Amino acid sequence: MREVSQDEIEEVALGQLPLDAWHRARGGRMVPFAGYEMPVQYEGIMAEHLWTREHAGLFDVSHMGQLIFSGDGVDAALETLLPGEMQALGEGRMRYSLLLAENGGIHDDLMATRLPADNAFEEEAGAFYLVVNGACKWDDLGVFREHLSDDIRIAHLDEQALLALQGPEAVTALDRILPGVADLVFMTAAAFEWQGNPLWVSRSGYTGEDGFEISIPGDVAEAFATALLEQPEVKPIGLGARDSLRLEAGLPLYGHDLDLETTPIAADLGFALSKRRREEGGFPGAERILMEREQGSIAKRVGLLVEGRQPVREGAMVVDADGSEVGKVTSGGFAPSVGAPIAMAYVPMAMAGPGTEITLAQRGKIHRATVTPMPFIPHRYVRKKG
Repeated sequence: MREVSQDEIEEVALGQLPLDAWHRARGGRMVPFAGYEMPVQYEGIMAEHLWTREHAGLFDVSHMGQLIFSGDGVDAALETLLPGEMQALGEGRMRYSLLLAENGGIHDDLMATRLPADNAFEEEAGAFYLVVNGACKWDDLGVFREHLSDDIRIAHLDEQALLALQGPEAVTALDRILPGVADLVFMTAAAFEWQGNPLWVSRSGYTGEDGFEISIPGDVAEAFATALLEQPEVKPIGLGARDSLRLEAGLPLYGHDLDLETTPIAADLGFALSKRRREEGGFPGAERILMEREQGSIAKRVGLLVEGRQPVREGAMVVDADGSEVGKVTSGGFAPSVGAPIAMAYVPMAMAGPGTEITLAQRGKIHRATVTPMPFIPHRYVRKKG
C-alpha cells in the first residue's frame, strides 16, 4: 500500500494481474480490459453464467481500484463528492455511492466501507475503504486528489488482489476455508485470516446473487484462488458471464449505462442519495439532481424484454413512430436465466412506464421490445442472519 500524490496519478500501460498465469493454466481466454489482460471465458459464457446462478462462480476483479481514505473528518470530506450518508455509516458497513461531477453527471459508481479498528489494512478505525471501477480508477484518483484537502490521505492498494465468489453456494464453499464468513450479511464486511495472511471480506457483489468479495495480498491470491477452486461448488468464471449476470440483475455498468452526461435520477439511482443529503445538498450537481428528483428527468434508464431470440446490443437506437431516434440501448444481450434477449436503454419519460412497447433499430433491422421492471430476475442477497 502506498499513498498517492497528484504527480503519481497517470494512466498505466496494459498490465498483468496477480492471477494472470493462473487463468491461462485453466484455459482462460484472455482479452484486454480496463488496462489489463483478463479472462473473458473458460468453458463458455452460457455455462459459466448458469453455474454461478446455481452454484458458485469465482471471478478475478483485481483490476478494480482499491483505495483507503483516512484523516480527521474523512467522512465529511467524502460527502463533498459523494451524495451518500458517510458520517452515519457504522464500522464494517458498506454503501453504494456515486462520484459526482459539477454538472450532476457521474464520474464513477463505487462501494464505500467504514473500517473498524480490526481490519486487514492496518488502518485506523474510521478510515474508508473504497472500491472503484478499474477502467476509470486513475481518473477517480485525480478527482479525489484535486478536490480533497491534503489533510485527507489517499492510499492505493495496488498490491492487493480482489476476488469475487458469487452464487447460492458461495457461502458454503467460503465458510469451509474462512469459518465465520456466514455470519456476515449483505453490505457488511470484516477482517479474516488465511494461512497467516490478512483478508478483508465483504458480503457483496455485482451479480444479483448472494456472495462475497475478498481483498487479499497479491502474492497469496493464487494459492487462495486454488483453495477455492478445490471446493466442489466453485468454478472460475470470466468477464462474459459477469456481464450477463449483472445485466439480468439490472445493475448498470460504468462507461456504458453511466457516464458524465448521465445524472443519478436519469440512471434510476436515486436511492444513492441519502435522506439527509437530499435535504442538505452540498454535493456536486446537487441543484440539478434535486430538481430532477422533484420534477423528473428528460430520460430514464429502463429494462427491456426483446421479442424473438436475436439480442440487441449497446448502441441500438430507440425510435418513435416516425423512425426518429429518441433514445439508445446502453447494454444488451441474451439472458441465459431469463431465456430471452434483454437490454437496458435510456428512453423519454413518456415511454418509461412498464408495459410500454418500444421499437429498436440496429444495423438496418427493427426489433420490438417492452419496458419491464428491473431486476429481470430477483436479487438473492442475504440481509439477515439465519
